[in-house]
Amino acid sequence: MLNFLWAGMILTGIVFAAFTGRMPDITNAALDSSKEAITLCITMTGVMSFWVGFMEIAEKSGIVEGASRRIRPLIRFLFPYLPERHPAVGHITTNIIANVLGLGWAATPAGLKAMEELSKLEEDRRNGRMPGPVRKRGSASNEMCTFLIINISSLQLIPVNVIAYRSQYGSVNPAAIVGPGIAATAVSTIAGVIYCKIMDGKQRA
Repeated sequence: MLNFLWAGMILTGIVFAAFTGRMPDITNAALDSSKEAITLCITMTGVMSFWVGFMEIAEKSGIVEGASRRIRPLIRFLFPYLPERHPAVGHITTNIIANVLGLGWAATPAGLKAMEELSKLEEDRRNGRMPGPVRKRGSASNEMCTFLIINISSLQLIPVNVIAYRSQYGSVNPAAIVGPGIAATAVSTIAGVIYCKIMDGKQRA
């Protein structure tokens, strides 16, 4: 659907430019945008490499494990049916820490691994090997839904990606987004947690 939407917008722009005699503007815009896209990709690749490497060092040095122990009560609150030593716990913790630091790219691999482990957990529940509520086949489990909502609405203390974008496009103060970013993501995270708990309570009832 999105492909058709973008294709329609591009074709509309080309047709409008053809009828108004502005085809050279289309050509110039296409060339300038291509150049800008490459420049932005190079900039963001450097930022991504730095922070992904930083998270890898933090994980191997035990920093992530130490942070995991500190936020374990939060994980227990958000995922009451998730076994304490389940492999998904570590991946969820890494994902949350990366998101809080604004490292969306570094959070993605941990998020994918967490979803994979949560899928295995749901299969174990269906086969009676693990306790907990079971959803019908083809439906996401409570933990999957909660994790997805928390991941999307995650609190960000340092929105690194947005700061990098603002810097790339010449912002006078790229870090000015930090305050509004914390406020906005705090509200979205609180709303997401409340929604998850309300829906979880309805399912228990």
